[in-house]
This record gives sequence, C-alpha cells and structure tokens, in this order.
Amino acid sequence: MFDRSKRGEHALLIQPHPGRLEEDVLEEFTDLARSAGASIAATVTARIDRPNPSTLIGSGKLDEVKAMADATGADLVLVNHALTPVQERNLERFLERRVIDRTGLILDIFAQRAHSHEGKLQVELAQLRHLATRLVRGWTHLERQRGGSIGLRGPGETQLETDRRLLQKRVEQLQKRLEKVEVQRTQMRRARVRSEMPRVALVGYTNAGKSTLFNALTGAGAYAADQLFATLDPTVRRIALPGGNAMLADTVGFVRDLPHELVAAFRSTLSEAREADFLLHLVDAADPLREERIAQVDEVLEAVGAGELPQLLVFNKIDRIEGAEVRHDAQDGVPDEARRERVWISARDGRGLDLLQSVLGKRLGLQHVTGRVRLPPSAGRLRSRLHQLEVIRSEQADEEGWLIEVDIPIAEAEKLAAGADGQVIRALLPEREPEW
Repeated sequence: MFDRSKRGEHALLIQPHPGRLEEDVLEEFTDLARSAGASIAATVTARIDRPNPSTLIGSGKLDEVKAMADATGADLVLVNHALTPVQERNLERFLERRVIDRTGLILDIFAQRAHSHEGKLQVELAQLRHLATRLVRGWTHLERQRGGSIGLRGPGETQLETDRRLLQKRVEQLQKRLEKVEVQRTQMRRARVRSEMPRVALVGYTNAGKSTLFNALTGAGAYAADQLFATLDPTVRRIALPGGNAMLADTVGFVRDLPHELVAAFRSTLSEAREADFLLHLVDAADPLREERIAQVDEVLEAVGAGELPQLLVFNKIDRIEGAEVRHDAQDGVPDEARRERVWISARDGRGLDLLQSVLGKRLGLQHVTGRVRLPPSAGRLRSRLHQLEVIRSEQADEEGWLIEVDIPIAEAEKLAAGADGQVIRALLPEREPEW
C-alpha cells in the first residue's frame, strides 16, 4: 500500500467527457489545480459514455493513466468529476496514489482562501460533510473492537463507528457556531436596512474581477488576484453614488457545477446576494464564453433564491479587448433577456467607473430631480400619487389647481412621466444621455 499521508503536489489531471471535449472545461480544471497549488505533470482525457460504477473510467484508460503517472512521477491524481467513495477508493488502490475529485479540489482551494472566522467554519463544515461519506477509505483497522480490557469489555464499537460519531458531533458544533454567526450577520443586515441605504451585491463567475471593482468603487483593500476563488469572505462597504449612498458587498465567485456541500455551507455568505436589493453581475468581457458564464451564474443565483432580483450586467476587462470603449447599452424597456442593460468598463484602470456609478445610482433611484410643477384640477390622481411618494416639499392651491414643489427620484419621475398628466413631470427630467 502507498502512504496516503504524503501530501503530493505534482498532479496528473483526468478530464472525463461524455462526447466532444470543450476546451474551456479543461482550461478551467487546469486553473483550479494550479489555484490549489499543484504543478501539472500531465493531462489525460477520457471519454465516458457510460461511467464505470467502480472506477468511473474503463480498464484500458486506467492502464494508460497508471503508466502516465509512473512516467511523469505524479504523486497525486485529480479527476474533474464527482466520484463516489467506492470509485475514489478503487482508483487509489489501482493507481497507488491519492485521488481527489472535483469537489475535493474546490474544497481544498476554499480551505486555503478562507481567512475570517465564519469562512473557516463554513469550509470545515463542508469538508466534514464530504468526508463523512469517505471515512471507510482511510482506515486499515476498521474491525478492531474497543473491548477485551478491564472496564471496556462487551460488544464495544468499531473504530469507524467511533470516528463517525465524533465527526457528527463536530458537525453539530460547527452548525451551532455558524447559526450564532448568522444571527450576528442578520442583525448587521437589519441595521443596514434601518439606515435606508440600498444594498448591492457583486456577483459573477470566479476571476471576473469582482474584488478589483470592489476596491475601485469603495477604496477598500480587499484581496484581489488573477486566480480562481481569490475572495471567499464577504466584505461590505459604503459607496458614494450620484444622489446618495449604498452598501456594496463583495461575494464569493461562482463556478460551473459548484459542489452542493459548498452551496449549503456557504448559505450565510451567499445570502449577501439573496438579500440584496440589486445585483451587479460582473462578466469578463474578454472571455470568449462570457454568455455561457452569465447563464451559469444565473443558475447559481436561482439556486440560492436570488434569481428574481434586478441586476445590471457589468462587462469588465475591456482593456484586454482591442478597440473596446466604455459604453452603456440601455435596455430601452424591451423585456428581452438577450438585451439586458449592460455597462462596459475596466476596473483595473478605472475606465467607465463614473458611467457605472451614474447608471447604478439611477437604477437604485438615488438620483433626484427638484422643481415646481403646476397641476390642473383634473390631475388629482397624479397629486395623490405624489403625496403617497412623500416627495412634495410645498404646495399652494389656487383657482388654476396646485403649484407644487417636488423632490423626486428620477426613477419615480420617469414612471409618472409615462402616465396620464405626465407631461408636467416630464418637464423636470434632464435630457436623455446619448446612446453609445
């Protein structure tokens, strides 16, 4: 038997695929391995139309992997697929090396990146839940009974049962600690709600530049690096926007096939997105598969209950696209998913940040217009609506109706301007910015 205690960072990658291999899948897997600190010895692709229940891949491919691992000196095998405990154990026995599946790899990266108390608790909880199904793998003394000595006679229990009991106890302890942290986080959110500042969450595929944009908008020092899952711990800061302030939260990056253990363990972190008023959905504009990334992030948002929140697509890294310019693609009221409102920026060099802040302030209703309007007697419904919105600063009645001074958010003013008697409100609105 090989020694599993040896850490091993020289990895051979196995990329299973059911049909045509998508190049970006293999590239992302390689980035994940490097983010975990592994050096890549070699990569083996394996077509699996029907996964082998005992080893995932077929016997012929297994021989090829074993020969490649021996030839390259790889002491670790990473599989870009979820493995059952049986598959993982059988692969280790045959290859005589540690085998880690996609879930285990992402968990390892998260364990390296978590710095806050909450983040460390969440990662440990996810790891223990993942380990619970694999306890049998690591023990050679499973049938040894605790019995036969004075005070310990009787049926006893196997070492495996003892370990499962201790593991379950630790899981319960972590869950209680996280519940306390969640209470504290909820209290902080309520305080932000009471401050009447809108809450904005930065979401997006991992390595889209969320932390770089967060730092650029807030002046914070959140860790930012060109690597997957650079940020795990959520950070919340106040940002100044035209017309007022908002709270901006930087969240963990999403990735395709995010393990269920992580979605469950990071519920409090992901709740920053779920309980936000608005989402800034950051996209790597230079990524040729950016539309697929958008769809994958939307799937995760649906899974955590944030799918219905209003969002603005922010196409970042235009500095990597030749000839790309800062611009704003307005939706113009067309309810077409492919024509969602988009802003094109570069967070790294600061291009387009003023435009982004202006659009965000407008979407949040922070920009106000003030002025005096004359309402005729026939505009009683509009006057009533203005009172409901609490935007009237002064009002004088005479024979011609009402002379009203208002201070109203642009977003509300535009809604009123589109209705009956809206021409008086329309006169307050600034001229539309030119289309880019």
